[in-house]
Amino acid sequence: MTTTATVTLRFGSAARESSTHTNLSAVRSDGPVLWVAGDETATIERLVADDPAAPTCYGDQTGFSLADLVPLPGGTGPAVEEEADIEGLARTPDALWAVGSHSLRRRRIRDEDDGEKALRRLARVTGQPRRQVLVRMPVVDVDGLPTPVRDDGAGTRAAVFGARGKDLRDLLADDEHLAPFLPIPGKDNGLDVEGIAVSGERVYLGLRGPVLRGWAVVLELRPEVDAEDPTRLRLRRFPDGCRYRKHVLRLAGLGVRDLCPQGEDLLVLAGPTMDLDGPVYVYRWHGGCAVEAPAVVRGGVLTRELSLPFGDGDDHAEGIGLLGPAEDGRLLVVYDSPAPRRLTPDGGVLADVVRLP
Repeated sequence: MTTTATVTLRFGSAARESSTHTNLSAVRSDGPVLWVAGDETATIERLVADDPAAPTCYGDQTGFSLADLVPLPGGTGPAVEEEADIEGLARTPDALWAVGSHSLRRRRIRDEDDGEKALRRLARVTGQPRRQVLVRMPVVDVDGLPTPVRDDGAGTRAAVFGARGKDLRDLLADDEHLAPFLPIPGKDNGLDVEGIAVSGERVYLGLRGPVLRGWAVVLELRPEVDAEDPTRLRLRRFPDGCRYRKHVLRLAGLGVRDLCPQGEDLLVLAGPTMDLDGPVYVYRWHGGCAVEAPAVVRGGVLTRELSLPFGDGDDHAEGIGLLGPAEDGRLLVVYDSPAPRRLTPDGGVLADVVRLP
């Protein structure tokens, strides 16, 4: 990997106190701003470039709560767990998309836990309804900056799939490949959505897990607005009657950590599905945004473009996004659990800018 530069991401005090800056899971560049999300909240953060033509820093952070834009599952009130575990962001000409992990989680063993107490914690598996959502938010210009809104004033409302009725986990309950992994926590190779790319009417969801005998899985959806409820998305059926399509990718045994469209290609950030540090690569799925049938992606259709750094218990690459015009080939990389060298004295965190070959 050749790092051409680093950029500083600066967050407000509230975001730093909630550790958003050290739990980054998704990123998308959007003209003068950067959209980022952390996996410990239910908000999307907007950072503004110091120089849109050649940014060295993004700051002036503004948070947008998903609950203020769309109805979320799990009810309301102080007892509701706010985390949506947002693991992917996508930007289309008129909308911003976000997807939750859809995963279950296993409790950690704490340093002070021992014996039976440690085993009891390790046996506890829980889920959160707010993780099971796919959200599309219209974006309008407010004071010169792109801003997600509930209603764009031109007939488009923010909408969500998974808040009411069947969600993605329900649709996968009878899937011959994925159903056996639904009761398994994400970090144990269970179902774990960790990337989204949108191209036209196609929405691709990359799965960190499960990895099936070395093959990673990407789901393709065709969401559309529910005719009876403009705040709700439904999934259109494919010709075979199914509401999703499966693609499998040979990523050297790794899972998908993020997706990013570049023209008709899909860039795939690949990393371990389990609780491991590396390796981490960026692959190119040639023509991935134009496939017309379930694909087995390997050989010349899938090329390894970059190798990314990883640390020992830190520096986990979680999000990629093109910086500037697609033809420039500059890729921004953000890290979960950043190494100490990435943290600046003023509370910022450094992201890498790399160049695609």
